[in-house]
Amino acid sequence: MRRGVCLQFTVYGLQMITRINGKSGRKVIAKTNGKGVRKGVRGILLPLTTHLLPLIFLISSCTSLPKDVVKVEQLPSIYPDYIGVTIPDDIAPLNFNFADEDIDCMDVVAKGSKGGEIHTNGEWADFDIDDWHQLTEQNQGGKITLTVSIEKDGKWTQYKDFDIFVSQHRLDEWGLTYRRIKPGYEVGGDIGLYQRDLNSFDEYGILTETVVPGRCMNCHTANRTHPDRISMQIRGEGGGTMIQRDGRQTWLDTKTDSTKAAGSYSYWHPDGDYCAMAVNSVHQAFFVGTGQRIEVYHRFSNVEVLDTRSNELILSPLLQTEDLEIFPAFSHDGQWLYYSTSKPCRVPAEYEKVKCSLCRIAFDAKSGRFGETVDTLLNGPATDKSYTLVRPSYDGRWLMYCVSSRGNFPVCQDDADLWLMDLQTGEHQELKALNSRWAESFHNWSENSHWFVYTSKAEDGMYARLYLASIDGKGQVTKPFLLPQRHPRKFYREMMDSYNVPDFTKTKVDFDAHEAYRQVFDNQRTMVKVKR
Repeated sequence: MRRGVCLQFTVYGLQMITRINGKSGRKVIAKTNGKGVRKGVRGILLPLTTHLLPLIFLISSCTSLPKDVVKVEQLPSIYPDYIGVTIPDDIAPLNFNFADEDIDCMDVVAKGSKGGEIHTNGEWADFDIDDWHQLTEQNQGGKITLTVSIEKDGKWTQYKDFDIFVSQHRLDEWGLTYRRIKPGYEVGGDIGLYQRDLNSFDEYGILTETVVPGRCMNCHTANRTHPDRISMQIRGEGGGTMIQRDGRQTWLDTKTDSTKAAGSYSYWHPDGDYCAMAVNSVHQAFFVGTGQRIEVYHRFSNVEVLDTRSNELILSPLLQTEDLEIFPAFSHDGQWLYYSTSKPCRVPAEYEKVKCSLCRIAFDAKSGRFGETVDTLLNGPATDKSYTLVRPSYDGRWLMYCVSSRGNFPVCQDDADLWLMDLQTGEHQELKALNSRWAESFHNWSENSHWFVYTSKAEDGMYARLYLASIDGKGQVTKPFLLPQRHPRKFYREMMDSYNVPDFTKTKVDFDAHEAYRQVFDNQRTMVKVKR
């Protein structure tokens, strides 16, 4: 049922409706022919006592409907490029701007192949959230055809129609979690963990630098999109590992006499009891006089598993070597632990020699023990490539990972691309529909494994933004779409942060930031021990 308040009135014979949308809180002026409302221009709700003359001026100055239209056989140039994308029916409206900023007005009609039609008119395509969801739900498994008309210098041009396809598979996730951070740092800064409602444009802070000043929060990870199990690391003074189980925070010191450092880069076992971590020393180096800006490297790195029930670390000599084991991830059934590994070299001087292989080792959750052999799935030195950041799909079918020419931190490698391995056949392929001239990385799956999110610097080579796409049973991926925003051009122009470590979340994350503040600055930590 539509929520909100409607006011109906007549201006010189034109029946008008002013509605305050109850969900989005926005105001909409619409015109009706008595048989139904057709959206017109967005305006300002005026009190009933307002004189009609200013109202008429408002309507005439903000609205211009297409007339004497000249049709052209070319697609409109829009930002973001949503032409031909495939979306879930439960995604926020795909609002867009026209590429030419000097237009007077844009008129867009969106019509579903299975019924339904919505209309928006104004400076950019700004669809009503309720109307959009009604249209996409009605056309699940079908498509929405959009007709874009532009007024410039008093003349209207109608462009060739384009389609947005609505998948038969829902996303079935409340939203996304991610970190926002400037493109490069030596220390700290304005960093924050956030969550975004994917059904709307609402963003909420989880934990930001304003709450814990001078601290770097990172590596937040939920268990297969379920935030009843979530982990997080804090670097700097008062740092530690936070494990949240069923709403209760436990702050740990995961450094022991048997390990080189505290844990990071975590990933949950599907049963929710174990959390894999990398133990490393991460550094940044900045280039001068070259096209590259930053190189992130690790002086050492090993892999361990934390039993969150007993706060014990489970170690294996096969994962505690002089090589650099990094970025662990459990298989969908928890029987394997995937990770990357590279030979040690003198970094940062020999940063170009870092070549990671993709490996796996067996893990028995019942006994909490690792296997005694390591399988190498992709050999980095043999192929002169680096394979990192493996993420298994939750249905057990796919492995998605980054491929770059070097390094073990792909978001900082300009040539980092996303690849896919079929676990049924062992075949692997480049995901060419996603990859660009710049880095693609930080990918994660939806729980139903029909959708994934990843970061890409495709737009400008500097800022990593969030994209979503779907995959079918043959490993074919759809054209990705940029995370929708209410006013996309304004938002992305003014956004000075990069996105990283995105993940889906089944529900809104319930996190007590005040408790986190107290824990960080009280600096009281539960010491972990090594399981014998």
